Order: sequence, then structure tokens, then C-alpha cells
Amino acid sequence: MNNALRAVWAFRGFVLSSVKREFQAKYRNSLLGMAWMVIHPLSMILVYTVIFSHMMKSKLPGIEGGFAYSIYLCAGILTWGLFVEIVSRAQNIFIDNANLIKKLNFPKLCLPLIVVLNALLNFAIISALFLAFLLVAGLFPGWVALAALPVLVIQVLFSIGLGVTLGVFNVFFRDVGQLFGVVINFWFWFTPIVYPVSALPPWLSPWLVLNPMAPLIGAYQDIFVRGQLPAWGSLAPILVLALVLCGLAAALFRRHAGEMVDEL
Repeated sequence: MNNALRAVWAFRGFVLSSVKREFQAKYRNSLLGMAWMVIHPLSMILVYTVIFSHMMKSKLPGIEGGFAYSIYLCAGILTWGLFVEIVSRAQNIFIDNANLIKKLNFPKLCLPLIVVLNALLNFAIISALFLAFLLVAGLFPGWVALAALPVLVIQVLFSIGLGVTLGVFNVFFRDVGQLFGVVINFWFWFTPIVYPVSALPPWLSPWLVLNPMAPLIGAYQDIFVRGQLPAWGSLAPILVLALVLCGLAAALFRRHAGEMVDEL
């Protein structure tokens, strides 16, 4: 592991330049340029606030405040978006970088690192706007917000572990990527993002234990909506699962690296 980290550090220039290049390419030939990074999330926050909090008068059980539901939605959808971005890009990581893998000799750990850094850069900008909204509205949870950092670490580990595992299989079975696109739609609606857990019928609620994203999204909602620390015990199994997936992804890549190059 130490050797792998040292190798990645030696190629840090390659990693950082790749992140910078992808970030700039996203807004190249655009009149407003990187301003779109502010416009998109800001418009989303305004829509959630105006439509859900005022026009629809949506309420959360036991929580007062006109912005409670919009914050609940933002806390869930912003972090769900990070999960989908990392997994979706990671599952195509070897296919999209086939020429790079064949022609250059570099630590392959750089590829998932580039995916994570790009996703976190976008997420940081969107989150900064969300936190600014909370501050302006006088709803910032205070020091409890720091609890979001370890939750974020667990989420990133889970996302990249799952994504790279799918990425290895996707090289040999291209249906994996198509299937995930279908699964992610059902997964979203099985996660309490647009509805509270209390809205689920009694027979369905126990099945949430099979959804690793439910406690992660719930942790963010506890922090930013209720202003309380998450239930750390519910996150422990997700951390174990995330580490297992990361280990599985590394093992699968090491075992099939040669075959993957031929397949690509």
C-alpha cells in the first residue's frame, strides 16, 4: 500500500493536470464559462425553496420552518448526485481511458483518484452555495456541520469501491453499465430523499437496512435539517462495506489487469 501511495505521489502532477484539464474542458467554448457551476446549483436551490417550501407547502413531520423541506431535499439530492457521479464515471474508468492504459506506464490508482477529485471539486462548489444559503437564511447548524466530513469520507469510499468494482466487470460485460443505469433509478426512489422515512408503509421500512445509501443520506439530513449528530452506529456497517468494496476492486484489478488490456 505504501508503495502504491508513493507511486501516486510521484505522478501527482499527472493527477492534478488531469483534474484541471477536465474541469476546464467542461466549460470550454461557453460564453458564461465557469459561471454555469454557480447558475445550475443556485437555480436548483431556488426551485426547491420556492416550489416545495412555499407553493406546495411541504412539511416534514416534527420539524418546523418554511425552509425545512427544501433543505431536506438539497441535503439528499446534492449528496446523491456526488454518489452517482463517482460511481457512473468509475464504472467506465477503464473503457474511457483505454488508450491511456495501453500507451502509458503509470499507477492505475491515479485513475480513480482523478474521478474522485473531479467529483469533489464540483461538489465543493455546489456545497459552498448550499451552506451560504443556510447562513443567509439563519439555518446553519453550527459546529454540527463538521460531522458531515466523516460521513463524506465514508460515502466517497463506498462510491469509488462500488464504481471501480463495476468498472472491472464492465470491461468484460458491457451490459453492466447499462444495467446500472436502470438500477440507479430504482435505487434513488428506494432512498428517503424526496420523502421522509415515516412516509413508507410499515411493511417496507425494514427493507431499508438493505440500502447502504439510506443511512448516509439520513446522516446528512440529520445534520443540516435537524442540526444534530448522525447515528454513527448506523454508519459503521456502511464503512465496513465500503472498505470491503475498495479491497475487492483492488483485488479484481490486480487479477485481471492483463486480460483487461487485451479486452480494451
